[in-house]
Amino acid sequence: MADRLSARAALDALAGPDGFTELPAPPHPHRTDGPLGWAGYDDSRARAGERTGEQESVVCGTARIGGRAAVLVSFEFGFLGGSLGERTGDRLVAAYEHARAHRLPLVSLIATGGSRMQEGMIALTQLQRVARQSVLTRAAGLPQLAVLRDPTTGGGWATLGAGADVVLALPGAQVGFAGSRVRPADADPAAYSAEGQYAAGHVDAVVPAAELPEVLGHWLRLLAPPAEPVRPADPPAALADVPPPATGWAAVERARHPDRPRAGAYLDAYFELRMPLSGDRAGGTDPGMLCGFGLREGRTVAYAAQCGTATRPAGYRTAARLIRLADRLGFPVLTLVDTPGAANDAAAEHAGAGAAIADAFAAVAAATVPLTTLLIGEGGSGGALALAAPGNTWATPDSYFSVIAPELATAILKRPPAHAPLTADQLRLRPQDLVDLGVARGVVTPDSHEPAS
Repeated sequence: MADRLSARAALDALAGPDGFTELPAPPHPHRTDGPLGWAGYDDSRARAGERTGEQESVVCGTARIGGRAAVLVSFEFGFLGGSLGERTGDRLVAAYEHARAHRLPLVSLIATGGSRMQEGMIALTQLQRVARQSVLTRAAGLPQLAVLRDPTTGGGWATLGAGADVVLALPGAQVGFAGSRVRPADADPAAYSAEGQYAAGHVDAVVPAAELPEVLGHWLRLLAPPAEPVRPADPPAALADVPPPATGWAAVERARHPDRPRAGAYLDAYFELRMPLSGDRAGGTDPGMLCGFGLREGRTVAYAAQCGTATRPAGYRTAARLIRLADRLGFPVLTLVDTPGAANDAAAEHAGAGAAIADAFAAVAAATVPLTTLLIGEGGSGGALALAAPGNTWATPDSYFSVIAPELATAILKRPPAHAPLTADQLRLRPQDLVDLGVARGVVTPDSHEPAS
């Protein structure tokens, strides 16, 4: 079980004891024992206030984290289990409204057991209010970040938590829609943990408490509104100093070479700082797809990078999620294409490979921010094209792009396997062929400084 800090201790850990300015609590008429007249409810609230020093289960205000101003919402689990009631909803609405009025990101430090039973359906409907505020804040182009403390369950997880743009969790925190007292008796507890939710694609990172201020500071820096009009990201320079391949088969062999540079090396060389997003928010992750935001020469660029493996449905959904978030926040996108093709095993089909690839195509097609693509290895058919920027795709000299793998094309054409090199030449898949065909804008080199505009 993770350590349970009070709401203010959690705030102090991020902003320091003098760095938090609390927002005034919205006025709320008193009704004896709440909206349901639940006997003893006023006494329960009074005892909770005496124990915690708080008047409600959330504390809301502003602070600077890593030098960046943000609206902070911190839950007090000691106050009736951090539950959401009508007054909680009032405070949350006020926090969201303040964030929009002052163009600030909203960071939620969540520790809640769910909705407050003593207020019945009035408590439950606060989730609709929170969802509405989240939608309005999203439409305003402001980021929402969540930190999942122990526990994060019920409606707090299903709105403030899972509905955030970036979801971080403390190690060992209990995270799940079902709290410990209502889930099935034989349920695997690992599924209700921060680590389990990360493995299932619902959490972007599990962050030790000591590292949280720095990590949140990095995220707030990266997601700060752009200071200048958005322009395309420049394509990275090639990391391999090799001449263009002489034949199609030479291009294929070079792109498949185990020692050629991969996505991680390109991202490390391109960005001064980068923070990852993980998971498709639908129960899956793909380690062969790296997504996140990075700092490049003082400005933020979103990235989605294939790592040379067959891309899983979760990888396409994660990339689509990344592109849509970047589009909403106004950041350019860089994609690195490198896959022999989309995964096509039975598990991938069951997980919705076709729908996931279609979603990636749609995210690229709908983006209003500029996209830049660099082909860094294999470009295997539609599974690679799904992440390619129309009209702004570049290639490295150790890459190829093909409608289908030469071996498969050879088989379809009923040619002997030994004819695969000939087929590769006919497919015109070399990087210089792609430029001639108008598929790629150019071939980058180690000293390339080509603008992507």
